Amino acid sequence: MQGAPVIVVNANTKREQGRKAQLGNIQAAKAVSDIVLTTLGPRSMLKMLLDPMGGIVMTNDGNAILREIDVQHPAAKSMIELARAQDEEVGDGTTSVIILAGEMMVAARPFIEKNIHPTEIVNGYFRALEDSVKILDEISQQIDTDKKEEVMKALQSCIGTKFAFRWGTLISDLSLQATKIVLRGGNINKLNLEIKRYAKVEKIPGGILEDSCVLEGVMINKDVTHPRMRREIKNPRIILLDCTLEYKKGESMTNMEMTKEQDMTDALQQEINEVALMCNDILKHKPDIVITEKGVSDLAQHFLLKGNVSVIRRVRKTDNTRIARVSGATIVNRPEELQETDVGTLCGTFEVKKIGDDYFAFFVDCQNPTACSIILRGASKDVLNEMERNLHDCLAVAKNIYQDPKLLPGGGAVEMEVSARLLEKANKVEGLGQLPYKAVAYALEIIPRTLSANCGADTVRVLTELRAKHSETGGLFFGVDGNTGKIAKMNEINVWEPLSVKKQVFKTAIESACMLLRIDDVVSGIKKKQQQSGRQGEEEPQETFGDQRDG
Repeated sequence: MQGAPVIVVNANTKREQGRKAQLGNIQAAKAVSDIVLTTLGPRSMLKMLLDPMGGIVMTNDGNAILREIDVQHPAAKSMIELARAQDEEVGDGTTSVIILAGEMMVAARPFIEKNIHPTEIVNGYFRALEDSVKILDEISQQIDTDKKEEVMKALQSCIGTKFAFRWGTLISDLSLQATKIVLRGGNINKLNLEIKRYAKVEKIPGGILEDSCVLEGVMINKDVTHPRMRREIKNPRIILLDCTLEYKKGESMTNMEMTKEQDMTDALQQEINEVALMCNDILKHKPDIVITEKGVSDLAQHFLLKGNVSVIRRVRKTDNTRIARVSGATIVNRPEELQETDVGTLCGTFEVKKIGDDYFAFFVDCQNPTACSIILRGASKDVLNEMERNLHDCLAVAKNIYQDPKLLPGGGAVEMEVSARLLEKANKVEGLGQLPYKAVAYALEIIPRTLSANCGADTVRVLTELRAKHSETGGLFFGVDGNTGKIAKMNEINVWEPLSVKKQVFKTAIESACMLLRIDDVVSGIKKKQQQSGRQGEEEPQETFGDQRDG
């Protein structure tokens, strides 16, 4: 061997170790946070992205921007996951979380350069996180969710930074209405899941945004299967099925031997009788509408049409459950098992309308529905997609307020207050942990700093003033007015944020920074380079997270 190096890792891999890996991670995190830096606050810029399919995404939603970006660095990938986690968990604050996590990483850089061990830094960070969460709980204010204007304060602040703000309270009204309808179901603990399932956003291009509304019922993009079926029914009796209404073929292979010319007709007649039997099971309950998730044969249509029944087929499972929630019907698996209690009678009106080029079936005027459709109208697809993203954020904020009805002042006021209180406590922290503890306090100032920078204000002057205000007692509500860049009292200009969103931002940002700081070895390129193997390997399909929330 004579001292030759022993190579363990494949020669094609790229490996970074020790301080180099840590500084590389910090750089990557900063690069990701710089992407969304200008999209914070009401004066934020929009980003225009080309997705892989050639479509255009125009948005200032942190999560929507980052999920369209393809990055190579592993630390950058984990930062992008943060925005997705924040979006799924609380729906709002995706931009703040990335900016804050990036700043927490940068704050640790001087310590790593001075050879302070990452564990010491992480301990200081976690200590600061615990104290921050306690401070957030102390300064939060309880609100009464029965008062519409108090809930609207928080919803308007959420929409204030978005594209939809130009339409006043339109989106916040829609989301409040939808949340209240879903809340009638009574399961407040699973409200997040319920809103995703039972408040469906339907985007119909054309018309103007003011035409958007929340239906006291459900709308589906389907027409009746036969032109002679009724397209408008008052107080319909609705039957929901998830089976096919057609003749079932035998499972094993069957051979039929024909001896007389009559046999073929008999065989066909048997099929007809079978379908007629199935339809009679349905018709004896005198329904007006039959909806099934599977197919309906021409023959079944014929029998049901004779019974004056309108039929809708191939409805999505999710749509079917929504119709069940608004009409009081039960989804049945076999027609012969139908009972009177399975028939839905709570729907007031069924009608099929043509909007643009498509037919839509409306189930409206329902009695106390617990599901709804939110209809968005708008000039173009891009506008509609952006409005849907804004609505999704607003629905999430409404859900947060009903689950935890506490608010905090927005506009960077909370960050400055937590920062000031952490700096006071920092002197009581012993040992080396004091430095990272202070670093967290200073890093929190990135939010008000970015807000004022996006307005074109004098950042240094604004921050110095804010620090002075928060060091005095009673300065809690002072923050940056995102529209003018001046200092204002947040309770006077009505800028509020839900406590659950802020808590999640702090926790996610600091915990992820701690995780990335503890990495001291990055090995990438573990698969062989495709060029060297001489053939193009098939690429694995990338995970994509589209705008579709269900179905």
